[in-house]
Amino acid sequence: MTIHDFMRGYQAAWQQRDPAMFAALFHPDGCYHNTPFQVQRGRAQLIEYWKRVQLQEDVKVDFEVLAATADAGIAHWHVTYQVASEELFRIWAQSTGTNLVSRQPGDPLPRMVLDGMLQATFGDDGLCTQARIWWHSQPQPA
Repeated sequence: MTIHDFMRGYQAAWQQRDPAMFAALFHPDGCYHNTPFQVQRGRAQLIEYWKRVQLQEDVKVDFEVLAATADAGIAHWHVTYQVASEELFRIWAQSTGTNLVSRQPGDPLPRMVLDGMLQATFGDDGLCTQARIWWHSQPQPA
């Protein structure tokens, strides 16, 4: 697998909101660092973490590969999605350290914008052994 292949798979897994498709991109012991301080190791943890995308709707993922070698690469990615549950909104608010955005009961849930970088390495079997992402998110301006 190359970074181009990985990013196409990452895009498809996110847009289809499919945790198993996401985990299949990784070596069975692969690591995904979703922040510099959190890591999911192995397919069971990858699937469990990726289940949060099932709380998103109308997901659009774009990416650009910035650097590629035979066994590694770097890509810039950009995602928009509609928050589909209060649970996901709380996860977002806690993960970004922003606390909850001021909302009145009954206010619509926001559409989110995420922008980030991904660095990945690939093993001899072609699967991702390690992926690290750095990202920021915010509600999409009205």
